Amino acid sequence: MDLWQIGDWVELLLRWVHVIAGIAWIGSSFYFIALDAGLKKNDMLDPGVGGEAWQVHGGGFYRIQKYMVAPSFLPNELTWFKWEAYSTWIFGFALLVVVYYSNPDLYLIDRSVADIGSANAVIIALLSLPISWLIYDSICRSALGRNPARLSIAGFVLLVVAIWGLTHLFSGRGAMMQIGALVGSIMVANVFFVIIPNQKKIIAALLLGEKANPTLGLQGKQRSLHNNYLTLPVVFLMISNHYPFLSSGPSSWLIVSGVFIIGFLVRHFFNLKHSGRAPQWWLLPLASLVTLALMISTTSFVRGTGAASETATPVDFSEVQRIVSTRCQVCHSAVPRFQGLSQPPKGVMFDSPAEIATLAPQIYVQAVASHAMPLNNLTEITDDERRKLAIWISSGAKLP
Repeated sequence: MDLWQIGDWVELLLRWVHVIAGIAWIGSSFYFIALDAGLKKNDMLDPGVGGEAWQVHGGGFYRIQKYMVAPSFLPNELTWFKWEAYSTWIFGFALLVVVYYSNPDLYLIDRSVADIGSANAVIIALLSLPISWLIYDSICRSALGRNPARLSIAGFVLLVVAIWGLTHLFSGRGAMMQIGALVGSIMVANVFFVIIPNQKKIIAALLLGEKANPTLGLQGKQRSLHNNYLTLPVVFLMISNHYPFLSSGPSSWLIVSGVFIIGFLVRHFFNLKHSGRAPQWWLLPLASLVTLALMISTTSFVRGTGAASETATPVDFSEVQRIVSTRCQVCHSAVPRFQGLSQPPKGVMFDSPAEIATLAPQIYVQAVASHAMPLNNLTEITDDERRKLAIWISSGAKLP
């Protein structure tokens, strides 16, 4: 087995476990928020029970009760929901190191955005994770944290500032992944530094025969709710690297901010619905309108970039082949010349005229419309060369 195959296997396995752990974490988050919202009180419950829910699944019935602080006793076995979150972050961070931080020139840096250097890029990316958490945690523990509406506004403003900053420091693809890592780190830090420690303090007080501080439970519930609202946008960011029109435009930070708004609206609709209150149906049309606005904005960007004029001078294929050979074939060849690549990304190759002509539509999307390729413009393709590609493709991508 060649070394490149080992590296690919490592990346594949990390991605696989990261996704599996993420599914488990998201599933438990969605379930418990829905469960908490659907709890009902009745006179038959113990005084310390805030509500109960009856559920049916797998051929049986479940009766679930929630103690608002702690019960009078604990069973011998207590199930903790924490390793789903920890595993998601551990394997996700390892994947981030393997793909992005170990090769920042390829995926993280775009010198046309900010010429910050490889080492500086990795340092900034790493520091952004704990710094963002400390700022967010400070806001939650401040007076703003006692007012959900003001806390939501402050948190969203903080988020938009972080998104704007990262999209103006890193490549489009790198920024998307870094924003996802930043928000995901805040979510797992909520579990590690607040939710689980507070639960342990409640249990310790119970074992000592003391009355647990109810604020501890409220803090844990607050952070769990924050995680629930952040889940959908983070999943979107994790798959966004497959769609360069999202990250390569000049307004990518607005698109990402809009995605968070959409995710918040959709989660809020379902959270209210699970609570048994009247469904706020207007939330879904509003989310759809924001989605439509984002779609229109990206469509306008794609159509308005590098479009060929009807009166443009025809471009000979020999010139197209020169551009592709110089700017694209460095990576997209049976034997890539770019250091660190042992095979062409996604199996795309431009070694023959037929391959170039067949993949002309993809060339247009990646190199002309979105400027996503070459990655971070490592081969320094010019706007004039992009224009020539557009003219050739628009005229039918003809071979000699």
